[in-house]
Amino acid sequence: MSRGNQRERDRERAQARAAHKAKGSKDDGLTPEQRRERDAKALQEKLAKKAAQATVGSERQSGIKNKK
Repeated sequence: MSRGNQRERDRERAQARAAHKAKGSKDDGLTPEQRRERDAKALQEKLAKKAAQATVGSERQSGIKNKK
């Protein structure tokens, strides 16, 4: 069994990856309730935008049908 320092190098790489993942954690300083409110507001805006696009799309469709 001559693995050399492969096992040690693998451990170092795993520690570096774990440290990188921990550093990238999202801590926005909000309480869970604040986060829920923020997310709910963003979802409502997204749904409103999607509904507006659907309205515009249906108006375009009806305009095309009326021209024929």
